[in-house]
Amino acid sequence: MSARRPAVSQRAQVGATAVEFAVVLTLFLTFFLAILDASRMLYTWNAASEAARAGARFAVVCDDGTRAELVRARVQTLLPQAGTVSVQWQPTACDPTRCTGVTVALKNLDYQWISPIAGLAALAPIRMPEFSSYLPRERMRQDTHSAALCAS
Repeated sequence: MSARRPAVSQRAQVGATAVEFAVVLTLFLTFFLAILDASRMLYTWNAASEAARAGARFAVVCDDGTRAELVRARVQTLLPQAGTVSVQWQPTACDPTRCTGVTVALKNLDYQWISPIAGLAALAPIRMPEFSSYLPRERMRQDTHSAALCAS
């Protein structure tokens, strides 16, 4: 004689499917948010590098070596979360006729996590390295595009 098993109810199957879906969705969202945060970090890294480059370009074309606050403001408009922006002319304390170049550096830039998973894990902001860009001074304010660059 064969013993018959009772049929599993349809309701029990629906419950099992919901539990499996919840587990899979949780894993999927965890990986998705991790990828999203990593992508944002790479974007911030690139934006910081470009802000340093654009600040050096602005300093070479528009600044006369005495108004570093204009360069800092320009970098801050490109990257509002930028920490410390330093502008160093070579040689130090040069005038428009003696400047050979400028270095613009971004320091103390922290990457802030947005993922709730990072928040639950209490991950601290990541301190990014210093980003700097050096450009040689060729001729101050004698670029054909300097009027357009310096106006904005």
